[in-house]
Amino acid sequence: MTDILTTSRRVAWSHPHLDRKLTEGAGYTLVATAPMAKGELLVVWGGIIVDTATLRTLPEMAQHRSIQVEEDLHLTSGMVDDLADCVNHSCNPNAGLQGQIALIALRDIAAGEEVCFDYAMCDGDPSFRMTCLCGQPNCRGVITGDDWRIPELQQRYKGYFSPYLQRRIDRLNGC
Repeated sequence: MTDILTTSRRVAWSHPHLDRKLTEGAGYTLVATAPMAKGELLVVWGGIIVDTATLRTLPEMAQHRSIQVEEDLHLTSGMVDDLADCVNHSCNPNAGLQGQIALIALRDIAAGEEVCFDYAMCDGDPSFRMTCLCGQPNCRGVITGDDWRIPELQQRYKGYFSPYLQRRIDRLNGC
């Protein structure tokens, strides 16, 4: 496991028309360098799978560069500084999940526009909590691991939740 945490090789893929940009307050983000079409594949994350307890023992960078992919399982790129890990949260996203590790455009994305997705699509850990910095009119202010329970988000992001969260939603709604 320590090899992946310290290596400098890439462990993910990002579309060639995406580039990393440093932003004030939110750190690095991905920005489209050319127009991207709705449905276009933007990012495929890679790394190692760890359980929640192990994730919490990793360095802060490895914890932040992770995505929950199943109940009690997270994909982390460790200490690899990968472009694909710079996708920030937004309460009004232009990207969504396709499966557990791929991100696609929910709508056309203009050149110069930040690529972002709503962490409600993947984070289901009840202890997850972060202050939202998206500044959108529909900003929730605080993002939690329970946001997937919000009926409006369930409807809005139907088909773009991580499969484990979609199973939770289906059980919650008696499907």
